[in-house]
Amino acid sequence: MRSNTQSTLSIGSLYQFIKSALRGDAQDYTTGSIRRAVFLLAVPMILEMGMESVFAVVDLYFVGRLPDSRHNIQTVGLTESVLSIIYSLAIGISMAATAMVARRVGEKDSKAAAHAAMQSLWLAFGITFFVSMAGLLLAPQILGWMGAEPTTVELGTPYTRLMMGSSLVIMLLFLINGIFRGAGDASMAMKSLWIANIANIILCPVLILGLGPVPSLGLFGAALATTIGRGIGVSYQLYHLFSGKSLVKLQLDDWKPDWRIIKSLINIAAPGTLQFIIGSCSWIFLARLVAETGHAEASAGYQTAIRVLIFFLLPAWGMANAAATLVGQNLGAGQPERAAQSVIATAKYNTIFMAAVMFFFLFGANWVIGFFTHEAAVKEIGVQAIRIMSIGYIFYGIGMVMTNAFNGAGDTKTPTWINLFGFWLFQIPLAYVLAKWWQMGPLGVFIAIPVTETCITLAAWWLFRRGKWKTVKI
Repeated sequence: MRSNTQSTLSIGSLYQFIKSALRGDAQDYTTGSIRRAVFLLAVPMILEMGMESVFAVVDLYFVGRLPDSRHNIQTVGLTESVLSIIYSLAIGISMAATAMVARRVGEKDSKAAAHAAMQSLWLAFGITFFVSMAGLLLAPQILGWMGAEPTTVELGTPYTRLMMGSSLVIMLLFLINGIFRGAGDASMAMKSLWIANIANIILCPVLILGLGPVPSLGLFGAALATTIGRGIGVSYQLYHLFSGKSLVKLQLDDWKPDWRIIKSLINIAAPGTLQFIIGSCSWIFLARLVAETGHAEASAGYQTAIRVLIFFLLPAWGMANAAATLVGQNLGAGQPERAAQSVIATAKYNTIFMAAVMFFFLFGANWVIGFFTHEAAVKEIGVQAIRIMSIGYIFYGIGMVMTNAFNGAGDTKTPTWINLFGFWLFQIPLAYVLAKWWQMGPLGVFIAIPVTETCITLAAWWLFRRGKWKTVKI
């Protein structure tokens, strides 16, 4: 009888935890159970990042049903590779906002947290103006630089132009969610991504394939659906940010640019952005290398595998985001050891999740890739790619947590140096040697990815254990 009662209590407690996490109840993450804190933050963050990964997968699914699917899939993949630079800028700035907001919340200074949030918005507006103009003017040249075939450039230019031209909504979606996460309001970040994705899922088949009086817009319809969906999500974020209904409440005196705070944000965001740009440029190089050595079929297969890979990586990144918030708030509260314990606990949970995904891909790759494409040559490359790349999944998960622990502390320079050595001085040369010198083609690129990620994770773990991140002041 006693064991049944304990089981009931356990299930009841789990239900209450999930309910509280999804509802976004105000919590103090600097006291109490670390396991509970990780759980309450991780649940909405996993769902948030899971929704972010749905954007590319939904587009890929419907685009794969169009004629000339390999050219359309290649366009989506290559554009996403270039957009990863914009994502890097967005993540870098949002990372700085998360770290600063979390530190001020840990210090119990909500007014300073809101002031920092507004200054990060000014920084985002200034940067995205130039990025958007470049995308609008240079879309065909960008696809050409990425190794796209002439047919792909012709079909894909309108898609790439709109996706890059609307970089502001991408930036704001990442940034404002970073503000919410820093405040510990992960539920609000999750809800905005759910709203954006529901809109995208509804609009994709309508605009891509056509429905009723709405004509088929093909590949351009995918860009339009994604942009509108993200725009709706940003509108929801801005409403809560300025209405005073979120944990971060912006006041009129926060609107004036504060160059001291903006400079501090840049100091954190610059190396943070650079660490992701380093990784993004490496992925761009790998995408071009696959396109050069394997042509359109290999490129389409690789891009399909990458989109699926990211679909499962982003929820793991969501769990890693919990580590960033816990580190920032606990350092702000003067509890560095609790911050370190939070990171270790999060890494353990992420390892379990990524191990399950790895086995799923090893045995179910054929079914997963077949869901997105029916072209035999594309499917064969995609299955090979996802099986090889998934071997390093456990290391991907641990590395994400370590990276976010540094970033949450405001120590964005350490993971930047790790990425510089890992991606540019190791992964790119290794992939080039395997693909071209040893004539392994795309297979060489696939092998270079898990090898590099494993080395990066080991380096990050060693530096984390040294503990210098605990002394960073922001």
